[in-house]
Amino acid sequence: MAEFWRNTALPHLEGRRSCQENPCYRPHAHDTFSIGLIDEGNSILSGPIDGTIRLTTGDVILIPSGQVHACNPDKGRWLYQMIHMDQGWAASLAPAGQSSDLFAQITVLRHPDLPGHIANLNALVFADGTRERIEATFTSVLGALESLPATYTAGTNADPQLLARLRPVMERLRYDEANPVLDELAALAGMSRYQLDRAMRRATGLTPMAWRQNARIIHARHLLRDGTPIAETAYALGFTDQSHFHRVFRAHVAATPGAYQG
Repeated sequence: MAEFWRNTALPHLEGRRSCQENPCYRPHAHDTFSIGLIDEGNSILSGPIDGTIRLTTGDVILIPSGQVHACNPDKGRWLYQMIHMDQGWAASLAPAGQSSDLFAQITVLRHPDLPGHIANLNALVFADGTRERIEATFTSVLGALESLPATYTAGTNADPQLLARLRPVMERLRYDEANPVLDELAALAGMSRYQLDRAMRRATGLTPMAWRQNARIIHARHLLRDGTPIAETAYALGFTDQSHFHRVFRAHVAATPGAYQG
């Protein structure tokens, strides 16, 4: 079960409330800054870290744009809520700006006062609060988040030179409607296919084809939020059919395209 709400005054601001009992996410990344709260139950966070982190009721997790992660329920019912927002907008409200550690790595915080603040923040999103009230509240909460010590941190700092070398590959993966042949992608970077696979994992946390699927689902979320019909979205992104699109979307978003679009 999942419900979503997009703010009228700030369309990039999206609230989510969910209940899950089975593994529901494959490794993925957002193009947003995300704040999550575990309302009930336990979950396992995996991503750019050695091993995994067990999250429990009351934990708050901050996920910057581009950080690969997956969070799935651990032995039973898991209730959580998320707020997704444009990272540049969030940085404009944070006291430390874009240089804030909030935007540098995945952060887990455990503090008795935080769950109430995050729940109230998401309630304000779902209530479609005014821009002024939302920005004032976010400024206050982001300041509080900056001031608290992290319980866990994990992040990926990719080599800029490696990312530059992979840029033609990522452009092809992002925009080619057909599934590119791995050997052709490797040639674009001057690598063997095995070197390319390792380089993409090191730079992004995902294999080339997993990165492609993630990029397509990010694009799909934008199209669906803008009101593009589901069938048209699937066709525009090169999925073989709506059923295939539905399966891939659900594996990344833990909701159907229809439930996401609302």
